[in-house]
Amino acid sequence: MKDKRQIPYSQYIISLLCVGFLVGGSCYIYFDHRYQAALANEPARTSDLEKVDRLYNEIVNNYVGDVDEKKLIDGALKGMTEALDDPYSSYLNSPEADELDQSLAGSFEGIGATMTMVDDLPTVAQAPIEGSPAAKSGMKTDDVILKVDNEETKGKTLAQVVSKIRGKKGTTVRLTISRGKETFELKIKRDTIPVATVNGTIDKDNPAVASIKISTFGENTYQELQTAIKKLRAQGAKSFVIDLRQNPGGILDQVRKMASMFLDNGKTIVNYEDKKGNRTKDIAAKSLDDGFKVTEPTVVLVDEGSASASEIFAAALKESGNKKIIGTKTFGKGTVQSLTDLQDKSEIKLTVLKWLTPNGQWIHKKGLEPSIKADYPDYAYLLPISRDKVLKLGEASPVVKNANGLLKGLGYKVDADSSDYSEQTKTAVVNLQTAAKLPVTGEIDEKTADEIETQLSKKIAENDQAYKTALDELQKEIK
Repeated sequence: MKDKRQIPYSQYIISLLCVGFLVGGSCYIYFDHRYQAALANEPARTSDLEKVDRLYNEIVNNYVGDVDEKKLIDGALKGMTEALDDPYSSYLNSPEADELDQSLAGSFEGIGATMTMVDDLPTVAQAPIEGSPAAKSGMKTDDVILKVDNEETKGKTLAQVVSKIRGKKGTTVRLTISRGKETFELKIKRDTIPVATVNGTIDKDNPAVASIKISTFGENTYQELQTAIKKLRAQGAKSFVIDLRQNPGGILDQVRKMASMFLDNGKTIVNYEDKKGNRTKDIAAKSLDDGFKVTEPTVVLVDEGSASASEIFAAALKESGNKKIIGTKTFGKGTVQSLTDLQDKSEIKLTVLKWLTPNGQWIHKKGLEPSIKADYPDYAYLLPISRDKVLKLGEASPVVKNANGLLKGLGYKVDADSSDYSEQTKTAVVNLQTAAKLPVTGEIDEKTADEIETQLSKKIAENDQAYKTALDELQKEIK
């Protein structure tokens, strides 16, 4: 795909969605009656599956070992979708389908990270849910889970790994993570993970500006957004910042309604193209938004974690609503998936449409360019500190180099490019521990690492250039 810069600490401010299993960045056709009608008009297709039947019978009748017939069928179905070579199409067995359903509605207990299998290893598929234990620990997209409580994950199914990671609120799980060339350990306390998708606040320095964070497009997001806007208007909001950073997508029906709220009736929201090249489109209309319109000045924040439904929303407001899109280039997922119930609690998630921007651009694997580029400072992209050992004077390693970078980001006088735990590093740690009223050891233990990361997350929030740029743009519009 492409290199993606993800933010390890600012998940306190900006990270998102789901639960144990699911390939990230999907846009689902839920309740899209036109699509279902089109399916009804398609002639049924048959295929020659005699070889599959023969193989199945050969295994069941002659294999010398025990045979789990359900497992055979699941394997055949998974193999069929995997042969499409499309990361967004997959067969979901009963537990996996249930995980997906939970990710779009309700709540669950766990760590708040979404995973898929990559090269037979469980891998974080998208940014953790905002405020979740996974987000607070610094997990990010593409982290590979090597061990769960010191047990290897290689050779295990995704469902087996997820079942070990999830657990009761208050209990702890230790994960060994591989990120690029680095390997480190995280100790994470499980919690209840709500799947509320909209959070709106009045800016503390600009009472006429409201910031609305949308974490994903779930079953109730349209209604949540409408409710939030009404509440913020009552508190004095005269303009809005819609924050879609790290939002991996969700339900198409919701984003259509939400985009319509910000557009004049008759304006194009999104175009669709089927496998035959036939095109249709959604336009803003009262039938979508119930006549609820947002006419106040509005800007949208995006980054490379904004995918699919987020990109539909941003492109609609940029091209049909002349709204400013601020941040970095988006992920680039221009396809739509349907979810089909196979009536045994399993589901097929299948790519069925391309979507195109109002101007007809297909941004798949390209991303949507912002109107104004703005990003976090470089120190926002450093790794979390590995918790597998205490760091101390005289050590030299990539982990120490990363810690030096974090301390430099906090303003301490250290060499951010050095891999050595030097006297400078020790002095910085002593000063930090003293100010934070921690035991003064000059070593980076778990509590000191927590303090470094907590302070850095606050500094990142204070240096959110995209949000500051959004405020400046809104001031121009208000004037």
